[in-house]
This record gives sequence, structure tokens and C-alpha cells, in this order.
Amino acid sequence: MKQKKQLVVLVALLLTAGFIWFLYFDHDRPVVTADAVSAVQNYQPLGVENTQLHTYVVDRTRKTEYKSGGRNIFSREVPPPPAPKSDKHHPALPPPPAPPPPAPVVSPLPVKFFGYGTVPNSASRLAFFTNGEDIHIVAEGELLLNRFRILKIGNVNLEYEEISSGLRGTAILEEQAAPPSP
Repeated sequence: MKQKKQLVVLVALLLTAGFIWFLYFDHDRPVVTADAVSAVQNYQPLGVENTQLHTYVVDRTRKTEYKSGGRNIFSREVPPPPAPKSDKHHPALPPPPAPPPPAPVVSPLPVKFFGYGTVPNSASRLAFFTNGEDIHIVAEGELLLNRFRILKIGNVNLEYEEISSGLRGTAILEEQAAPPSP
């Protein structure tokens, strides 16, 4: 019985293989799809009056000659501009160079820098300013009169930055005269 089942399975496999071979390897019938049929039906040839080659265009193209403009086409560098043609009778003078724009100047501090000091147990320094009777005490990094940022306080000068323009300036320590003795 076992051999009989094997023979039946073999015959079924051979029939299946034959059917698949018949479907896929039959080259006598062309395969036509729906898209191919519609493309053939909608085909319209181009309206060309003269189908001969235009040999005169080919000849004219072959006879053209390359004329260099002075630039190496294999280099990325741009050649220098050509020298201007000058008239022998009226030599043109180059225009005078425009004066450079004035350098921006930081506005001076409207107060007098008269001293500095340090905070005990701290490395930060304080600067002392006077404006008549008013006295201002400002640390490094703080704003003075909401217009100037104090950058660095030194022993003889002070560096500051104007907030609106970003320009930097320096103010020198000014000595005050001692009050008259009685």
C-alpha cells in the first residue's frame, strides 16, 4: 500500500509540473495586456513632411571651429578682466578714490570715574562714578545709567561697552582735588 501511495503522489506531481510548463513556456501565443491594446489603438504618427536626413546641418556643425575667449575651460579660476581700451587723444583719468567712511566712535561716559574698590571675601571689583552730587557704584558686568556695561575695572582705567552700538571704550581714573583745608 505504501508503494501505491507514492506512485499516486508521483503522478500528481508530474501532472502539476506538466501543467505549469504548458502555461509558462508556451511561446506560440502572444501575451496582450489591456494597456498595450489601448496604446496601439491611440497611436498617431508624427506629421513630418520630409523624412530625409538634413545633411547640410550635419556638415555645418562639423565645420564649426572652437574659438577661445582666453579662458582655460578646465580651470576654475576666473581670468583677469580685459584691459580697458584707451583713447590716445583723451586719456581718461581714474576717478579719485572715495574717502573711507569715518570710524564709529564710542560716546564718552557722562560721569567721572574717580575710584574703585573690592568687596571683602570676593574677587569682584566695584567702580565709583560721580556726576556732580550723585554717586554711582557699579560692579563688573553691570549697567551704568542703563546705557553702558562695565566690562573690566583696572587700577588706572576702566573698559566699558555702549549697549546700543556695541562699541567699546576706555575711561581713565581721574584724581579729585582735595578739599581746601581751613
